[in-house]
Amino acid sequence: MPAFRALILLLTLVPALAAQNKPPIRALTAFVHLDTAQVEVQIRETVAILHDAQRAYERRGYEVQTIRITTQPLPELLKGLTENDAGQFLRSLNGLAVREAFIPNIGLATSAEADQLARILAANDQLESSILVAENEGIHWPAITAAAHVVKYLAEHTPHSDGNFRFVATALLGPYGPFFPGSYHRGTGRQFSLGLESANLVEHALAAHPRDIAAAENALAAELARYATECEQIAREIEKRSGWTYAGLDPTPAPAGDISIADAIEKFTGSRFGSSGTMTAAAMITRAVKSVPVKQVGYAGLMVPVLEDGRLARRWSEGAFHIDSLLAYSAVCGTGFDTVPLPGEISEDQLARIIGDMASLAFKWKKPLSARLLPVAGKKPGDKTEFHNPHLVDAVLQPLP
Repeated sequence: MPAFRALILLLTLVPALAAQNKPPIRALTAFVHLDTAQVEVQIRETVAILHDAQRAYERRGYEVQTIRITTQPLPELLKGLTENDAGQFLRSLNGLAVREAFIPNIGLATSAEADQLARILAANDQLESSILVAENEGIHWPAITAAAHVVKYLAEHTPHSDGNFRFVATALLGPYGPFFPGSYHRGTGRQFSLGLESANLVEHALAAHPRDIAAAENALAAELARYATECEQIAREIEKRSGWTYAGLDPTPAPAGDISIADAIEKFTGSRFGSSGTMTAAAMITRAVKSVPVKQVGYAGLMVPVLEDGRLARRWSEGAFHIDSLLAYSAVCGTGFDTVPLPGEISEDQLARIIGDMASLAFKWKKPLSARLLPVAGKKPGDKTEFHNPHLVDAVLQPLP
């Protein structure tokens, strides 16, 4: 009888243990084209589709952390509305996001809407957006200046300078990426995509093969492919029954807090993140990500978000790496500058130069990069950030280059 009970207990635990190893789904994102006259109906329909998809993944042992909705680009979203009507509509959308528990993205803005976008994001604490500063055809220098203006405005006009977490300048990033704030589309809507929080897979694969590039890359590619292909299979099933089009999966291994990309790299190289060997590890991880046999969207590279990764935040505080390091690593990976803390004294011109460097690198190598910069009003080099955002780890501000 004791042996039988042990067998029953083991059979009960196996599914739970398998689920623990599965990477969470960080973002389950739907793309819509809203009609301002029917927005509540459209949003509720979309949320219902996302919850149905969420249940499908949860039945297979995946945790879905967030559901998200990306609208058409901002100029189209607000077309025909007066300034007062636009403000009321966006406040309504902001409130609807809270009530329906989704994260809203109001799509791309252009340089012409920079002032308006800055005010919108400052006034609505749920909304997210981006400005595309480079495409395959070239770099949009006025858009770079506009993006720098939005960053500076949000640093000075949102509590604790938290607003820039919801804004990013992107370069050569395609549509239908699931990760915010750079997610966008230009179509008629009714698509969905997803992104995984799979830094744990990177850590397991790299820790098992320290300093063995080939073995670690093969192990990581196999682990990423295993879960990504299962997630894509589920997405195809959702596509069939919902009528919504599966747009793709971003295999970028997103970290979060103690689930750290930097920790994985340090265990692999045997040295601090930022030391020699970091770029080699970054390139290896990106090759493994690129090899995942699914319909890829978004960045599809290595994500190095300074303040979303506990070990990265610590190494930034120690001065182990800096802006130029991130730019160098971005030559072999992604996503550029992500949640980078900066002193509040930084000027719009300095911000534009940083964004311009990112755009120049993205255009040169025809790869998606972004700049999510977090200046902190009133803080100077040597001070520690005090963000009131649960997704961010505070760090010591470093001097500007």
